[in-house]
Amino acid sequence: MKSMTIEQLRAAADAGGVASVTLKGQGGAFLVQIATRSGTAALLAKARSNEPRRFGNPAAALNVLRDVGITVGQFDATEWNPAEKDQAPGNRGRSEAMRMAHQAAAYNAWLAAEVQDAIDDPRANLSHEDVMAEMDADITALVGGVKPRTGKRA
Repeated sequence: MKSMTIEQLRAAADAGGVASVTLKGQGGAFLVQIATRSGTAALLAKARSNEPRRFGNPAAALNVLRDVGITVGQFDATEWNPAEKDQAPGNRGRSEAMRMAHQAAAYNAWLAAEVQDAIDDPRANLSHEDVMAEMDADITALVGGVKPRTGKRA
C-alpha cells in the first residue's frame, strides 16, 4: 500500500482525486486509509517518512481530515483494541523541551539582571591584581590558621 502525506492528500482532495477515506482502527491506534479515483489505496503517512501516521484519538484524525477538506468518510473499528494503545510519550517529550527552554530563558533573564546590577553598582571597581592579592592573603591566612580578614569593599 502506498503512503500519502497530508499535503499530498490535500492536493488530491482539491483535485477531486480522493474516492473515499476510512478511519481504520488497528491495535490501539487509528490509521487513515485513502482510496483514490485511479483505484490505488494509500495510508496517511508522517510528513518526513513513509511510516503510517497513527492517531491515538480518532477525534484528532477527524480534525486533520476536516482541515484537509474531507468531511465525509467511513469508520472501521473492527481491529481496534484500546488495551493495545501505545503508551508513547506523545507530546510529553516536546513539553519537556519547552519547559527546559522556559527555564533557560528565565535563567538568562536572571543572569542579565545580575550583570546589569553589577554594571550599575556605584562602588569603585577593583582591578584584577587587587582581587588576586586579596584572595592570596585570604588563602595564606586559611593555610596558616589565621582567621581571614573581611573584604575592603564598602
